[in-house]
Amino acid sequence: MSVAGSSDARAHDWWRSAVVYQIYIRSFADGDGDGNGDIAGLRSRLPYLAELGVDAIWINPWYPSPMADGGYDVADFRAIAPMFGTMDDAEALIHEAHEAGLGVLLDIVPNHTSDQHAWFRAALAAGPGSAERQRYIFRPGRGANGEEPPNDWHSVFGGEAWTQVKEPDGRPGEWYLHLFAPEQPDLNWNDPRTSQEFDDILRFWFDRGADGFRIDVAHSLIKQDDLPDLGDRFGLLPSLDHPHWDRDEVHDVYRRWRRVADSYDPPRIFVGEAWIDDPERMARYVRPDELHTTFNFVFLEAPWRADAMRDAVTRSLAEQGAVGAPVVWVLSNHDVARHASRFARDQRDVAGSNLDDLLGRPADLGAGLRRARAAALLMLALPGSVYLYQGEELGLPEVEDLPEDRLTDPTWRRSRQTVRGRDGCRVPIPWSGDAPPFGFSSDDVGSPWLPQPPSWSDHSVATLAADPDSILNLYRTALRLRRHHPALGDGTLRWLEAPGDALMFARQPGFACATNFASTPLELPDGARVLLASDPLTAHGAVPRDTTVWLEATH
Repeated sequence: MSVAGSSDARAHDWWRSAVVYQIYIRSFADGDGDGNGDIAGLRSRLPYLAELGVDAIWINPWYPSPMADGGYDVADFRAIAPMFGTMDDAEALIHEAHEAGLGVLLDIVPNHTSDQHAWFRAALAAGPGSAERQRYIFRPGRGANGEEPPNDWHSVFGGEAWTQVKEPDGRPGEWYLHLFAPEQPDLNWNDPRTSQEFDDILRFWFDRGADGFRIDVAHSLIKQDDLPDLGDRFGLLPSLDHPHWDRDEVHDVYRRWRRVADSYDPPRIFVGEAWIDDPERMARYVRPDELHTTFNFVFLEAPWRADAMRDAVTRSLAEQGAVGAPVVWVLSNHDVARHASRFARDQRDVAGSNLDDLLGRPADLGAGLRRARAAALLMLALPGSVYLYQGEELGLPEVEDLPEDRLTDPTWRRSRQTVRGRDGCRVPIPWSGDAPPFGFSSDDVGSPWLPQPPSWSDHSVATLAADPDSILNLYRTALRLRRHHPALGDGTLRWLEAPGDALMFARQPGFACATNFASTPLELPDGARVLLASDPLTAHGAVPRDTTVWLEATH
C-alpha cells in the first residue's frame, strides 16, 4: 500500500484496487471511557485493521460539530471535535496509520456548514443584502409579508427546506436554504469565497498527510439561479435538469479540486458520494480531470438475485469503464441498513435499503448472514476497489429496536417520530466480552452512546477471531488472497456460462468466481480447484444455495 509521502510509483494509482475500511468514529472504539468512540480508540485498533488486510481507512467527520446530524453539521473544518481528541492526536493517527501501511481518507462536507459555523453566525448578524449572507442562500419569503418559504423545496430529512430567521432588529426576516437539517445551511457556491475556502481546507489536511477525501453529497453543491419550484420533481435521486441535484456546473468544482490534489506528490484522491440513478451521468464525475472514484450505489441497492446482481455489475463496469475509471463496490455504509439484515428479507420484493423499508417484513437472520458471506466474496472478486463498513466483517445485523429515547437521527425528529432513520447501523461495534459495552468502552462506562444488543457477544472480534470458520476469518483470508492474487483488484472480467440462478465470471490470470442463488446446488467444472468458499460445499463438491466460491481457473 502506498500512502502520502511515499516515493513508490504505485502511489499514483493505489486507489484503483484499494480496499478501504470505513470508520464511523463515534462507534468504532472508545479510548477515554466516555462512551463515545474517539481518535485514541482508533489508534489502539490500527493493528486490528492492518491484520484484517485493508489498504486504507475512511474516517467519518471528526470536526467540531453540535452533532445535529452525526457530525455532518461542521462548525470548523480545520479542527478536531474535543469529544474525539486533539489536532495532535489526529496528526499522530495519520502518521501511525501510514507506518502500518494504511492510507487515510477524511470526510469533507461542501454542501453546507453547521449553523454554528463562524460564517453563518456572521451572516445572521450582518442582515439582508450583506456580503456575509452571500456565502449562503438567503431569500425573501413569498406572501404579502414574506411569511411563506421562497419555493416548495423539501429537506431530505423531512419538512420544508427553508427556515425563516429573526433579523438583528428582532423582526421576522429572510429565509435560508437547508436541503438537510435546519442546522445545516447550504453554502452558495456561486460566491468565489466558497471555492477559495474549500481549496484551503483541502490543502490544510493534505499538508498534514491525509491521502484524500470522501465527498459528502457530491452532486448537490450547485443550485439553479432562480430557485424554481420543484413540483413533482422532488427526490434524492435527480431527474434531468433538476434545480438542486446534479447540476452541470458542479463539475467545474471538481476540476478545480483535482488540480489541487494533483499538485501533491503523490497525488491525493477523491471518492464522491453521489446518489444518481443514471450510470451514464454518474460516470461524468470520474472523467480523467475530475474525481477519481464514486460509490456504486446501483450495486448496493441490488437485491440478492442473480439477474439483479449481474445487471448492476454489467452496467457499472460499462459506464465507469467508458471514462477509464474503476468501479467502487460497497454493500453497506453509515446511511443504509446493514446488508446482513437487508438480505435476511424476501429478495423478490425489495422496497429499499433503509431500516424503515425493512420494518414489518419477516427476517431470517441465518439466511441474511449466509448471503452476507457470499456477497462479500462476490464483491471482493469484482474489478475495481471496495469499501467495507465497520462491523460488516463481524456479520453485524441492523439494530432494529433501539429505544425511541436513544434515537439521534434528524429524520426521527423531522418526521414527527415516524421514520426511525439511520441509528441502527451506527451502534458501537463489539470487541470482546460477554456483555455490553463489549470492549468498546471500559466496563464501568455502562451503555455507550447507542446501546448494543446483548446478543452481540456472538459477533465480537474476540469470539469470531477464535473461530476459524467465522465471517471475520473469511474476510481476513479473502483480503489476503485478493492482495496477492494477480487477477484481483483493478481490471476486467469475462462472464461464463451458468444456470439462470447463478453467476460465474473469470478474471485473468487464472481466477474464476461462482455464486449460487438457487436452492439446487451448482456443479463445478471437473477438476476445479477451490481457493476459498463462503460456506462449505456439499458432500459431492457442489456449491450450495447462497454461497460463493473462488476457483483456480486453467483457461
